[in-house]
Amino acid sequence: MSDIEISQRAHLLPIADVAGRLGIAEDSIEPYGRYKAKLTLDFIAGLAGRPAGKLILVTAINPTPAGEGKTTTTIGLGDALNRIGKKTIVCLREPSLGPVFGLKGGATGGGFAQVAPMEDINLHFTGDFGAVGLAHNLLAALLDNHIHHGNELQIDSRRIAWRRVVDMNDRALREIVCGLGGPANGFVREDGFDIVVASEVMAILCLARTIPDLRTRLGNIVVGRTRDRRPITARELHAHGAMTVLLRDAIKPNLVQTLENNPALVHGGPFANIAHGCNSVVATETALKLADYVVTEAGFGADLGAEKFIDIKCRKAGLAPAAAVVVATLRALKYHGGCDLKDVNAKNLKALDLGVANLERHVRNIKHEFGIPCVVAVNRFAFDTPEEFEFLREKLHPLAVPVIQAEHWAKGGAGAEALAKTVVELAERPSTMKFLYADELPLVEKLRAVATTIYGAKDIAMHPAVLAQIEALQAGGFGHYPVCIAKTPYSFSADASLRGAPSGHVLKVREVQLRAGAEFVVALCGDVNTMPGLPKNPASAHIDMDDSGRVIGLS
Repeated sequence: MSDIEISQRAHLLPIADVAGRLGIAEDSIEPYGRYKAKLTLDFIAGLAGRPAGKLILVTAINPTPAGEGKTTTTIGLGDALNRIGKKTIVCLREPSLGPVFGLKGGATGGGFAQVAPMEDINLHFTGDFGAVGLAHNLLAALLDNHIHHGNELQIDSRRIAWRRVVDMNDRALREIVCGLGGPANGFVREDGFDIVVASEVMAILCLARTIPDLRTRLGNIVVGRTRDRRPITARELHAHGAMTVLLRDAIKPNLVQTLENNPALVHGGPFANIAHGCNSVVATETALKLADYVVTEAGFGADLGAEKFIDIKCRKAGLAPAAAVVVATLRALKYHGGCDLKDVNAKNLKALDLGVANLERHVRNIKHEFGIPCVVAVNRFAFDTPEEFEFLREKLHPLAVPVIQAEHWAKGGAGAEALAKTVVELAERPSTMKFLYADELPLVEKLRAVATTIYGAKDIAMHPAVLAQIEALQAGGFGHYPVCIAKTPYSFSADASLRGAPSGHVLKVREVQLRAGAEFVVALCGDVNTMPGLPKNPASAHIDMDDSGRVIGLS
């Protein structure tokens, strides 16, 4: 059966029953149909003072076309922890419609390790992304409207930094010209669109703890500058109040369930390169108050997702994972070792030997640079050979890290019980998490620390104009912010073609962007962009509805 067929045949509990298992009364949830609901902010506020459970981070090697299964592992591990008697909640990001209809597909797991209802979560869900897009574009409209009606703030239209957003992959919108059609339509200027998950509003939503915190952060957004380079904020445009109103429901975490009827909070969806790539702080902290264990994931590979999870999300929220899981497949490791995609199912110890370097570096980073005990979870495929698995285990022996085969895709939680027991054992050890850099380190040195320590780069490089931008941010009082490096997820370098664990490369920073509301600085590297395009054969070509009204072809 396909993923969607497995999901549609599952027996789901009414969402009130799922909430009841967590001790949440019906008047503390806001149902969206039978199988999904939002938690009220009053209920969340009432959890203050409760002890927190243990946080488990699921991350992975650099993603490949061969697949790794990070979300599937997160869900399977959550089900397995519940099976061995640990009260556990899974915390995930919401899927973006761009990847759903593009190349990646949905983000609800796979096989018998999924969150459900699968089609609802992947398609609109509770409307959070729509609210983020509206709030973002309201600010864009108010900005152009202010300029049209006299420009009292003296905004320099050449220095506007606030693009529009849409939740779809559409390369034709990356660079546009707006204001055409004469004086009635405003001033002509260059503009562009990003995808909703790249919006600073999304990043803010996932870092804000309360409505007042959300409102303050929205007001701090820098939308552009005057001719004398003074920053202009959303607060000066009187936009942050109305934006907060549009996000009043979106800030509430969404409660759903796994196929094994265990609770899951699916909330927020920031990019793992343009933002921190994790679910919301509100959802994570709420789950920690309700469960013994909370399993969450960070987007893309550990070089992007885990680094930002720790250096941005954990730094801002005061969180610390008790243990981490690094996900890999033998297929993907062989691909990193130079094997062609069409050949990754065949036994190939030479390619595996070369590709394991990618996994080794991620494990060292998690274990030694961030101080988090970790386990390697190998998603098992039917064609994996025992010899290959034992070869991998021996290769990783010097790192003193457990290596566990997991079969949650085929067997659900039962297939990940060995992984769950190992995670519990690791999580019982004292927490030793540390940040990669201190707040007071200059922005340039923070970028260099990530590049040389996590990516294996020799150094960083940038045009003098970019360095001047960074120095201006440093002088402007933003030097204490963490950095958020945006690069390809497919390599430790900024070159997607460099598989494995490249070293000695130079990370070239082409642009920096201030995210004053989210409180970090983005550094764009390589050819990464904030509006993906659709592939030649997009996933949308296979999505349809049968005569009975059931969604088919969604993956």
